[in-house]
Amino acid sequence: MMKFSRKEMQKEPKMKRTLLFLVVAAASVLSTQVNVYAHHSFAATYFEDQKVTIQGKLVQFLYRNPHSFVHVEAPDDKGEMQTWAVEWGAGGQLSRDGVTRESLKPGDVVVITGNPGRNPDDHRIRMQSITRPSDGWNWKGVVQ
Repeated sequence: MMKFSRKEMQKEPKMKRTLLFLVVAAASVLSTQVNVYAHHSFAATYFEDQKVTIQGKLVQFLYRNPHSFVHVEAPDDKGEMQTWAVEWGAGGQLSRDGVTRESLKPGDVVVITGNPGRNPDDHRIRMQSITRPSDGWNWKGVVQ
């Protein structure tokens, strides 16, 4: 039978705790990085190197986190009316830019420029700018 000194026996639990701490810390960092990457993968949904502009009537403004949306009735490139889902910034980001949930109302005519969605049948846009011609109200920025 092997005998260990008291000093050797005290080292083992300390080493196990250190190893456990390192494994938990590494898992936490990795899981955080995966979530951040997945959330900010606009390139998977939109053509970031292309721009489109639509003009139409606002149907709905969803002011929320993590991203707000506006839905706009506007013609597609064939002239057929479509409901466009336009992804915008989070409520917190927009409020810092002076946008409130009262800034846009259904029926407002708006002009939107942004990155088109990768699937044209989805009629999606990532907002880069919005203007309401009736009073000149506008927003321009980067959706994060």
